[in-house]
Amino acid sequence: QVQLVESGGGLVQPGGSLRLSCAASGTIFGINTMGWYRQAPGKQRELVATVSNLGSTNYEDSVKGRFTVSRDNAKKTVSLEMTTLKPEDTAVYYCNFRGYINVWGQGTQVTVSS
Repeated sequence: QVQLVESGGGLVQPGGSLRLSCAASGTIFGINTMGWYRQAPGKQRELVATVSNLGSTNYEDSVKGRFTVSRDNAKKTVSLEMTTLKPEDTAVYYCNFRGYINVWGQGTQVTVSS
């Protein structure tokens, strides 16, 4: 069983930066992706950025050039470096592991506001 614990959310002004981290416990093996999704009030959960165990990345168009996803396979962690944050980035951000099992973290709030 895989469990995910996120950290790093908070309140930031427009144009600011935040780093989200996610640590996985349990056994991870095989082809898989880890990454981040977000859900704003009244909207569906959407992909933000993912990275495979082989290093392939995928980004939602609106975050390209602003967000960077990275993972450490040995430490079983995935991070999201967010820069030039905009109010529309405000959402609950969820860490996700997708492989032999699909697992979600509990979510961390990111609020971009002046």
